[in-house]
Amino acid sequence: MSMKRVLSLLLTGALIISMGTGVFASTEDQIAEAQAQKQEAQAGLAQAQANISSLESKKQELESYMAELDAQYNELTNSISQLSIEAAEKEDELKKIQLELTKAKKRAEDQYEAMKLRIVYMYEKGGSSMLETLLASESIADFLNQANNISMMSEYDRNMLKEYEATQKNIQQHEEKAVEEAKSITALLTEKNARQQEVQALVSETSSSIDSYINQISASQEEANILMAQVNSADNSISSLMAQAAAEQAAAEEAAAQEQEASAESAEQQPEFDPETDTMDSESSSSSSNVIVEEEAPEGDAGVSEDTSENAGSSDTSSDSSNSGQGTYLGNFTLTAYCNCAQCCGTAGNATASGAMPTSGHTVAMAGVPFGTQLLINGTVYTVEDLGTPYGHVDIYFDSHAEALSFGLQYADVYQLN
Repeated sequence: MSMKRVLSLLLTGALIISMGTGVFASTEDQIAEAQAQKQEAQAGLAQAQANISSLESKKQELESYMAELDAQYNELTNSISQLSIEAAEKEDELKKIQLELTKAKKRAEDQYEAMKLRIVYMYEKGGSSMLETLLASESIADFLNQANNISMMSEYDRNMLKEYEATQKNIQQHEEKAVEEAKSITALLTEKNARQQEVQALVSETSSSIDSYINQISASQEEANILMAQVNSADNSISSLMAQAAAEQAAAEEAAAQEQEASAESAEQQPEFDPETDTMDSESSSSSSNVIVEEEAPEGDAGVSEDTSENAGSSDTSSDSSNSGQGTYLGNFTLTAYCNCAQCCGTAGNATASGAMPTSGHTVAMAGVPFGTQLLINGTVYTVEDLGTPYGHVDIYFDSHAEALSFGLQYADVYQLN
């Protein structure tokens, strides 16, 4: 083969490979950008969920405080009702006391008037009454009886005067006590009404705060839903880009293999030239080469056929070795990672789609194969127990979100063991 033709073939193969590599690198950049967008959305989602949790906690505290205020308001309402009843009763009592006081004053005035009449009569008749009584008496005993009667009347008047004074004083004290009690009830009722208004204002303020927190929670929940949609969209984009990258890589590898096969065929078909005769210009050299290729074509075809059969045999042997030693080779798959947190799964602590709880170093997610399928990846045997990624994309479970983020995006050969 001429050096120019060999160089041309090599440059063509390198160009095809570099084009495939460039396209694949561009897809990897898109995947990295989508991963960054997903992580940013997940961080925002975590912050939104933290805000929701904080707002829910504050709302619950206000609701508990609201319940206490309601209890206080009900207690004050009952107390005010009772005080209102007591105030009405005390008002009735005061009316009765005032009525009794009026009656007592009337009796006292009557007694006083009667006593004054008797005193005036006694003093007006006092100068001769004793002598006339003595002379008119039939005996000493009758005189003493008359004197005793006069003394008893005086004693009666003195007692009635004392009773009048005591009654008046008692009624006055009773009235003063009732008035003080009425004032106390009125003051307490005023205080209770003021406290009730204060509690009512607190209830209104707390209710407004609760409504505000509810609105904030609703807004944060909407934000969380938007971020969750962004995370899901990023996941879909990543899955699509990974599938595209795998297809591009496979196409590039296939193109490189075809180019290598074409180079090998050309090498078999091209006869050897003497370096001395290979000094002609490119047009004559190409022309002579074409002639020689046409003359030697049957032998070249046979050589290619033999080489192809040998390569096929070698490929079969390699495939048998892969199947027997490491299981069935599925391909070079995309690897990502996830954990059981709310950022990765929406809610934390869920079981896998198969119903089993995920385990680090054991559980992976991939569609297209039944649950329980064992995959050999980088020397570790995993079991398919979850869904969420298409066939050709393996999502490996880790115990923590930090480990999952650290794993990032990788590619590896995957073998099926069962």
